[in-house]
Amino acid sequence: MHLCCDKWDEQIRILKVITDMFLPHLNESQLEEECFSKVLPKAAKIFSNLMEEISSQVGVLSSQNSELRAFLRNTLQIMVQILEALSGCVRHLCSLENTPALENFRSLPSCILKVLKDTFQHCKESEAVYNGRLSLVTDLLQALFKEAYSLQKGLMEILDRIALENTASEEHISDIVTVIHSLLDICSVISNLDIALHANTWKFIIKQSVKYQGLVEEQLRHGDIVSCLCDDLLAAFHTCLELAEQSVLQESLQNPEYRLFQKTTKMCRFFANTLVHYVKEFKAFLAKSCSQLHHLYLQIFSKFPPSLWSPSVSAAHYNELNGAVLVAMDALVSQLLAFGPFAEAVLAEKQQSSPELVFPHCLLLVNITGKLLSQPEEVLRLWCEGSRFPEETPKLSVFQALFQSFRACSAERALPVLVPGLMMNGQAQGRVTLHQHVCVQLSAFVAALPAAHFPQLERSLLEALLQPDTQTALLATDIWCFLARYGTAELCLHHVVLTAHLIKSCPGECYQLTHLAILLRRMMFLMTPNHQVEMVETFPPRLEENHPVWRHVLLRALSQDVRRRVEEDIVSSASAVVTSWLEKGCRLGGLDRVNVALSSSLAVVRSEAPDSECVSAVLRLVTQLWPRMCPHQVQTYPAVRCTLCLVLSISAVLVQRVDSHIICQALMCLSSLLSDKCPDDVVLAALDFLASMGKLFIPPEIQSQVLPKICSLFSVLLAQESWILYQHSLEAFSLFAEATNHEEVISQSLSSEETKNKVVKFLSKTVDVHETEQQRLERVKMERSIFERHNDRLEADGEESTADLQPCPKRARQETSEEEECEKYLQTAENALKTLQALTEKSPPPQWVTARLWELQALITRINTAKPPRT
Repeated sequence: MHLCCDKWDEQIRILKVITDMFLPHLNESQLEEECFSKVLPKAAKIFSNLMEEISSQVGVLSSQNSELRAFLRNTLQIMVQILEALSGCVRHLCSLENTPALENFRSLPSCILKVLKDTFQHCKESEAVYNGRLSLVTDLLQALFKEAYSLQKGLMEILDRIALENTASEEHISDIVTVIHSLLDICSVISNLDIALHANTWKFIIKQSVKYQGLVEEQLRHGDIVSCLCDDLLAAFHTCLELAEQSVLQESLQNPEYRLFQKTTKMCRFFANTLVHYVKEFKAFLAKSCSQLHHLYLQIFSKFPPSLWSPSVSAAHYNELNGAVLVAMDALVSQLLAFGPFAEAVLAEKQQSSPELVFPHCLLLVNITGKLLSQPEEVLRLWCEGSRFPEETPKLSVFQALFQSFRACSAERALPVLVPGLMMNGQAQGRVTLHQHVCVQLSAFVAALPAAHFPQLERSLLEALLQPDTQTALLATDIWCFLARYGTAELCLHHVVLTAHLIKSCPGECYQLTHLAILLRRMMFLMTPNHQVEMVETFPPRLEENHPVWRHVLLRALSQDVRRRVEEDIVSSASAVVTSWLEKGCRLGGLDRVNVALSSSLAVVRSEAPDSECVSAVLRLVTQLWPRMCPHQVQTYPAVRCTLCLVLSISAVLVQRVDSHIICQALMCLSSLLSDKCPDDVVLAALDFLASMGKLFIPPEIQSQVLPKICSLFSVLLAQESWILYQHSLEAFSLFAEATNHEEVISQSLSSEETKNKVVKFLSKTVDVHETEQQRLERVKMERSIFERHNDRLEADGEESTADLQPCPKRARQETSEEEECEKYLQTAENALKTLQALTEKSPPPQWVTARLWELQALITRINTAKPPRT
């Protein structure tokens, strides 16, 4: 009758007769073959047809259409009856004295799970399905959901009672896998319907997966299970944050918002712990899920302080979430630490991360370095070596990845964000900058690092040092100096010599040279006296070729004997270079050598007492060079500009020993330069010189020449449009004003009321623009992209300059007309002669100048009388 009947109500009546009256009289061995396999498929088909019927009719449902309303309610009632009949089947199985074998009810789970999924899906979409007329069927939908809830609970109870042997057949194993996957599909449907049902379903899935691990692990969709767990955890976590943002935490059970927050927080803890447990059991099958697990970690940590993207939530809320989620996330990392695919995901060369995930990634890497100290050698090798062979998945070493992520945290460094520091000497845990946090943690890791991993560490330090971001380079310098102090003296010497060779190989002024110079300057303080002597012998300062190294050294880092020797050699060599250049007629071609000599002499001047013999020798060089400084040549030739900057810097240090007529020459030169568009490096050097003038008492006989020029120069400089030059101008003027005895210069330099007000605000540390904390945060976030573009441009320029050093197989010929060639050289000669004329008008020229002029006269005559060659 059941198989042949076509009417729904008759079918359901017969179904209930079978389940209520016939089923109890069947033997356990007859259940599947005589009843379930024949009845349940048709029951599931009827249920599906009823769903389709509702979907096709519900569009015209209204309170006035009583016939359709009665039809829909009757259909829903039939669906409830089907669920009741299926529940009867489950209750019968549970009532048996012995737990039935799976083969005796194989058809039941698949039928029930299909019906349950359709039921929950219908309830979830009911508001959209019934289109505002939900109230007409609400009571039946509630009954439908309640019966489905009870049915699933019963099914999970009976399935939990059975136990498959290790010798179970492929069919039985497939049945269990189907149940797990079906319940996984149901989880995605019920996630927003009922918290308890959702949690119990997940508990059953994980329990069954672990229970039959040896049987089902090869067939389970591990990636889907982990993906669903991650999605459910994130959804619950975001719900917690939304609830926390909307209300102030009141720790009272009478507060419904707080109760809901607590309830959702428990779900977060459940999902997080469940994920950790599943990963622990099935880690070997989760290679493709590691990227998602890594991303999950970053997404969660990005919402906790001090992340710039964390929402405004009270500390109490965060404390609860911290215990519920962050503790489990830390355990998750520990579980995956020895798993190669996870290391590949975290150390990937290109991290496709949005700005809010950069900072959590940096903290994750710091956390990992702390955990690696207790790991075996193979795990340490996994994280420290990077990819070694082309066939491997490309990945960085943990050192490279950490420096790379730190560089990307420009916004967090600029603000700066503060992270919890370490407890030291029993004092309370303070908050430190990201730079200090990374530096301390990475130094601790380096201190325990086996020597076998030093080559990779050194390579990473050098890479970080030679990239354009200065703060990342400073971090690498800090770690490198710690390594030099913690290691042997021989290691320190080796690193100093390596750095010196790199400095000598730099093609010119560049950010790489600046970073290397900082490292060399600091590491010289860490060398033993004997190794300092060895350094001097390796790079003798008496040789001009080594001046590029010694000009970057703070000579006070050397022991007294070594320092005296180095200073004497530098000054002697520099004097020889400058004197030779002067004797050869101050040709532009040899000016680069002069600049290197002056730069190393500046290092001597800054470290020596003002009255030492070395300083006197340098002063004599500067005195000889000042008359050669021509403003026109400074504007035209970069080498002359560099010479002027060095002469200004040396004069600023020795200003109290510089002759009055040299000071007048310097001020005249600067007045001429600053009246036109002046290069920025000259402006900065001029500001240092003017600031030092505050220490000097100007003799009365030259006050009328000097003081007005100082006033006019400061007046021009304080009107700079460039913000950085303007800032330096304010600083230089304040230094001059603090030290000078000529107070009238101060008032006369402030040529306008606007300039005066700016200087007063600077001296009183008054800030014009007051931005809120939120405005500052948004500004820093926006500036992040600017810093990145700037650094990328610097790197691209550096690569181009390196490419330029390589010889081209065929260099294109520069075609220049004969007239253009003649004009270029004549213009150069004319400018040089005009400069020489200006010098001879101030003071009689030396005898050798006259002789050289006669030689030039003869050369000009030969040029004029030359005949073109015959063709």
